[in-house]
Amino acid sequence: MARLGLDADVDLGRIRAAGTAAPDPADPEFDRRLATHFPTLHGLFRRLYGDRDDAFESLAGIVADAAASWSERPADLRALDARRESDTDWYRSNRMLGGVCYVDRYAGDLDGLRGRIPGFVELGLTYLHLMPLFAVPEGNSDGGYAVSSYRAVQPRLGTIDDLRSVAAELRADGISLVLDFIFNHTASDHEWARRAVAGEPGYEDFYLIFPDRTMPDAYERTVREIFPDDHPGSFVQLPDGRWIWATFHSFQWDLNYANPAVFRAMAGEMLFLANLGVEVLRMDAVAFIWKRLGTPCESLPEAHLLLRAFNAVLRIAAPSLLFKSEAIVHPDEVVEYLSLEECQLSYNPLQMALTWEALATRDPRMLQQALERRHALPEGCTWVNYVRGHDDIGWTFADEDAAELGIDGYDHRRFLNAFYVGRFPGSFARGEPFQENPRTGDARVAGTTASLAGVEAGDEHGVDRVLLAHAIALSTGGIPLVYLGDEVAQFNDRSYRDDPALAGDARWVNRPPYPAEAYASRHDRSTAAGAVHAGLMRLIAVRRAAPEFAGGRLVAFDARHPTVLGYQRPGPESAAGVGVPGVDGAASATTTVLCLANVGDAPATIDALTLSGFAPEAHELISDRRVSLERGLVLDPCHVAWLRVRAAESPPRF
Repeated sequence: MARLGLDADVDLGRIRAAGTAAPDPADPEFDRRLATHFPTLHGLFRRLYGDRDDAFESLAGIVADAAASWSERPADLRALDARRESDTDWYRSNRMLGGVCYVDRYAGDLDGLRGRIPGFVELGLTYLHLMPLFAVPEGNSDGGYAVSSYRAVQPRLGTIDDLRSVAAELRADGISLVLDFIFNHTASDHEWARRAVAGEPGYEDFYLIFPDRTMPDAYERTVREIFPDDHPGSFVQLPDGRWIWATFHSFQWDLNYANPAVFRAMAGEMLFLANLGVEVLRMDAVAFIWKRLGTPCESLPEAHLLLRAFNAVLRIAAPSLLFKSEAIVHPDEVVEYLSLEECQLSYNPLQMALTWEALATRDPRMLQQALERRHALPEGCTWVNYVRGHDDIGWTFADEDAAELGIDGYDHRRFLNAFYVGRFPGSFARGEPFQENPRTGDARVAGTTASLAGVEAGDEHGVDRVLLAHAIALSTGGIPLVYLGDEVAQFNDRSYRDDPALAGDARWVNRPPYPAEAYASRHDRSTAAGAVHAGLMRLIAVRRAAPEFAGGRLVAFDARHPTVLGYQRPGPESAAGVGVPGVDGAASATTTVLCLANVGDAPATIDALTLSGFAPEAHELISDRRVSLERGLVLDPCHVAWLRVRAAESPPRF
């Protein structure tokens, strides 16, 4: 064993001398990338593992693994690498549209999913996130987030070769495959876990295992409980009396990233998935991956170093693969995971939660504040904007932000929970509480978009709220994400209560099976499914044709109305529309799309003075009509306007 040296070039020379650093002397591509990115990887390894005697051995092993992975990388994926290196902004295009689903619930298995691909193309998807599908333990697996093997698919869904074929078919249709990478922990029956518990050399340090409660008690003084209903604290006891770290469920054991061998092992799993055809990895629970005594063990600096180091490995052997951060933390911390060197994409949980907050209160101020204050991202990064996900909705806004608007955060969360589970007078929502604490009133909310927005309840504005929420996700900048089935107004599935394996988890209410009846009526606009589908398809088409919606630049706009959200999407320096029928493609640096959304239940008038900074005539893109702004603009209840406007040439007179 040997420690890392101070000089990256010297250490790379030592690795090359061992003969494992080049997969093929006739292929200079790997050597070029290795020379470019190894110094970064070496520097990060020194910061993470510089005091360990096994650091050099692990780093040399990682380079060998990367070389072997590049040798095995299929030719079409190498071609994808080259295209993505020449078009580094591809994921920030206004043509990007994401979808997400569970394979079993949406299509039965991977073979059934192939039959759904024409529907994905019809919708316009360019990005498909398949919820966890790797091998899991019998019984409760936290919805697939307890992984028994990263190289095997759940048998009922198919095989790893089926997944490879699905990835290739999606790629042929211009759809990038996205998978979850659960890398904070493994299932307790993972091969590494079994070997670690058995004390097998090389694995005994893969997890954090202690002989008694001394160290667990010390850690738990500063670490919060995540799932107290499952087990107290952050540790669970093994049958032999020892204690192992389990942040989440008792069968999800945290990996010990202070051991560089763990880093190498997980980098190998990433490279395997990259060669399978995965183009984006959703990095699960990123805030928890590093532990240090005396801290909360969340969002520590080393978590960011680990992500950067994993990125460096992939830039060497699979440069087209991107990371998407899943960090449900304070809004100020979410953006800390975003950079070209760390996670290029991130969920936008604050915008999602505040969209629902605005619909409940008919007051857009908190969402407006978030867009103005927290929307901007580092260069080259982008949000993944979603109306709702597979999980519950938690009210992640910062209390200090709410206080600026005269809102008490604790009371407001209680109101929102009551509203969205139908316990507040006049509520249109039909959600269910998740992990409710009757004593404190703490809870989160589960439900499909249509059920939460009032469609299930028959509210007159239900369909419009569904479209309004999606319009915000489509127009604020980033990759909009549709939970598949929501585009045809699927309702809650309460049958989960009859399944003993699911009954204790209310989140299954918003994970319904494929809504065949709703899809069958998607072209009948007299149905809720048809109205939502037609409206959403129009929004998607308009967005694809409007270059102003590319990238993430957003400029604030005060609509000066208590129920209207406003923001601007400026045009690029030189752009033109792509010729979608019914959409004016003329756009330039002098145009902007002014987005206005009325979250209220009554018409809203934006007065002429508020709009006086724009030319007197605008093009409303969604309805494809010319509108005069000289007498103001009226927005119907729960409606959106996307106005292509130009700056006024001279000050208006009134």
